[in-house]
Amino acid sequence: MKSNKLIFIAGVILFIATSLQAQIGIGTTNPDVSSALDITSTTQGILTPRMTTAQRTAIATPAKGLMVFDTVEAVFYFYDGTGWLPLEGAEKRNNYKLVQSDLDLADELAAGGSVYLLDENTLYEINGTIMLAAPIDINGAYVFGADGNEDVLVRVGGVIFSGNKGGGIKGVTLTAPGAGGAVFNMTGDGTENVIFRDCAVVNSGSVGTITNYNIVFLDVIQFVGNTTGITYTDIKQLLLNSTAWDGNNLGVYETYVGTFDILTKQGGYCKVDGATAAIDVTGVTSIIGSGGIQIVDFFGGGNYIIGNSPYAGYNFTNDRSIRSPGIPAETDDNAQGDFSLDVAVGSGFTTTFTGTGASSRTKLNGITVGNDLFRFVSSGNNRLVYDGSQTRYFKVNVSLSFQGNSNNDIFIFYIAKGNSGDPTATVDVTTKVYREVGSNFDIGSVPILGSVELSPGDFIEVWGERWIGSGNIVVISMNMVAN
Repeated sequence: MKSNKLIFIAGVILFIATSLQAQIGIGTTNPDVSSALDITSTTQGILTPRMTTAQRTAIATPAKGLMVFDTVEAVFYFYDGTGWLPLEGAEKRNNYKLVQSDLDLADELAAGGSVYLLDENTLYEINGTIMLAAPIDINGAYVFGADGNEDVLVRVGGVIFSGNKGGGIKGVTLTAPGAGGAVFNMTGDGTENVIFRDCAVVNSGSVGTITNYNIVFLDVIQFVGNTTGITYTDIKQLLLNSTAWDGNNLGVYETYVGTFDILTKQGGYCKVDGATAAIDVTGVTSIIGSGGIQIVDFFGGGNYIIGNSPYAGYNFTNDRSIRSPGIPAETDDNAQGDFSLDVAVGSGFTTTFTGTGASSRTKLNGITVGNDLFRFVSSGNNRLVYDGSQTRYFKVNVSLSFQGNSNNDIFIFYIAKGNSGDPTATVDVTTKVYREVGSNFDIGSVPILGSVELSPGDFIEVWGERWIGSGNIVVISMNMVAN
């Protein structure tokens, strides 16, 4: 009997040891060798503990890897050793649609009739190349792709984006090849915004038109192989950042038309080879706020700007600040102007004085001609008018030659300043220079130097004063430079 008991006890110990080392199978007699617990079923699942958020966070010293289902958030949570985290992929975005073919936009086409009318509260993810059978009315929605090289919207011979509302477009390639192909044909009501970033526009008949929007913002856009560029019309705030136009684009890359509050282009480049021009600004009516082109590289040797500047050799009016390689700098800091007396050698213009001292001060007579004017206008009669938009100081240099008709008279010469709203100038007494008429009515030469603050519309002239004597003078040469 004792021997049998020992055999029984040994058998129990062996069974327990074997059980501790074996796998457990539920619904299967052959559990997977890599699994400690293998539950197999085709009709049932595993039900984890379910509790509210308050109950989950109240678990005392949860073990690392502990998992529960939060009934308040309807999400599985696990404890990572320091805090509770939702399982990746457990949370789903609301108002989302994955677009892998035009069939995924069947509901939108039914809603729009002849266009894909997007839901303004939905994010549309483009996945792959989508051949469109109609234009997309973005309708305030957001269209994006995860891979701009692979996520492509194609509309052969037609428009990709139309409609009168704004929206967002990011991370896709857009192509509208063939006659009639255009990426944009959008006209807003002046309140909508268009955000277009991290995209490429390639091999399209036209990039298209965007008209009458509040904000149009392009950021990091590549244009390649397009036959015609884009026209922006009546945009309150047009912001173009890091747009790149390759040399294989044709036509005019960017055309601006109408009225803008802000028109800013910065970064990127325009390579112009066979194109008509990079930018056409002749249709701009006005820029109410500010405009400028900063650090955009223009190269390739073609025609860069179709401009409407009143200043010879420049491209823009005085409402823009231009600092970009390849085209002339155009800012108020670069403003300069000059004039010279337009008179034959041996002749001059007579200036007559009344009395002496301050009461005799008068503008010197003489027809003058501007030679090198940028944001200055020469009025034609001893006057330079500042045509910039910002107040700044200018160095003014004048050289003057004259002949007196009364020996030993002494004259004082000044730079004078006025404003187009008030035709009377005031001499700057700090610029005064004295000169005496010699005993043989000799010709005197006078330099006048000054630093003058000019605001838009201010003008500068050369004035004289008879300090001692009774004679007058004949001005035979006069040159002024302000820069």
